[in-house]
Formats: sequence, C-alpha cells, structure tokens
Amino acid sequence: MSQVAERRSVILVVEDEASYQDALSVGLSVEGFDVIGATNIAEARHLMNTRSPDLVLLDVMLPDGSGVDYCRELRASSPTPVIMVSARSSELDVVLGLEIGAADYVTKPFRLRELVARIRAVLRRPTSETDDEVVNFGDLRLDLMRRTLTKRGREITLSRKEFDLLALLATRLGQVVTRETCLDTLWWGLELSDSRTLDTHVKRLRQKIEDDPATPVHLHTIRGVGFRLDL
Repeated sequence: MSQVAERRSVILVVEDEASYQDALSVGLSVEGFDVIGATNIAEARHLMNTRSPDLVLLDVMLPDGSGVDYCRELRASSPTPVIMVSARSSELDVVLGLEIGAADYVTKPFRLRELVARIRAVLRRPTSETDDEVVNFGDLRLDLMRRTLTKRGREITLSRKEFDLLALLATRLGQVVTRETCLDTLWWGLELSDSRTLDTHVKRLRQKIEDDPATPVHLHTIRGVGFRLDL
C-alpha cells in the first residue's frame, strides 16, 4: 500500500547576501523545508504570486527597497507569516518589526537551530487574525460578540478593560502585541512611562485564566516589548 508523502512547508528567503542565502537554503532543506530564494523585493513579489510560500524570511536591508516597507505590504495583502531578519538588534528595531505585523524578529548572526525552532513555532500559529466570533485557546473560550469568557465551561467574570485587553491579544493569537499598541488601543493618551495600569490588568488576567499565574501557559510577557497570548 502506497503512502502519501507529507507536504513540506515552503519557505521564501528574501536575502541579497549570497552567503546567507546559500547557507539558509542548505540548512533549511536539511531540516525538512522546501526553500525558494529571492535577492530583492521584485523577485519576492513574483514568487509570492507564483509559489504561495508558507512563510517569508525577510531581510530588512534589500537593494531595491526596505524590508520593513515590504513587510507592511505583505501584511496588508497576504496572511503568510513573516519573520524579519536584520543585523539591527536594538529594542526600537525589534518593536518596529513587530508593530508592522512581523510574526517574529531574528538578529544576525543567528544559529540555524534557533531559527528553525522559531520558524516551526510560527508555522504552528494561526496564519491570520481571526474574523470568528469565538476564539479558543487551551481550556478557554472567548466569545467576542457576547463578551464572555469561559474556562472548562465555567464563566469567568472580567471587567470591561480586562475583556478588551484579552480580546486584543486573542485576535492576534500567537503574535506579540507591543505595550504601545495596548496603550494606544485601550488607554489612549496614557504615556508608556506611566503604564502601571496595563501591567495591573495583565496580572489580573493571569490570575483569572492561568492554572498557575506564576508559570503562565497562555499569557506571556515579552520583556521590553509587550505581550503574547498562546494556545
């Protein structure tokens, strides 16, 4: 009896440095991915239209434009997740990459094993923001229309701001939501330097949704950047 071969995820590597392009092509292929390469944005656009990759590994500095601008373009037109790659490692650069919709941000030089782990983690996430009325994560069920949260069938009481914060994170499940985004969306006008109210709401949410708030499974703090809600 013949067996159907498991489909290999297709990774589009957008990188103009030949050494990185070659190394990634070989390394990711060995790890079980199909790799297609582009050295500039024009080639990347063509491959996005003709090959429909499962994930884009996108360098920030490209010869025909900014990877940041192209990431914005991709997020506006495609659910395909993007991992930004850059030699820039400042907190501001990382925040910018995540703000424009990148699923993750990797700085050069990086270890292949770490990169592969991040790629696989991103591929396990939902590929787009949900338009559904209900978001399920773990034993929790968040009904966005009825504004209710249940855990193992038992309703959990949330304040209005707690629900709004959880809904913001849930509609970007698996993605980092920056502190700035949380404050601008829910506490317009509150300065980042005076954001203790945000931390208080995150702490209260953990106490309500986590079995052990000290070791959270769902609601994670990404130090210096923001928060992420996981399945």
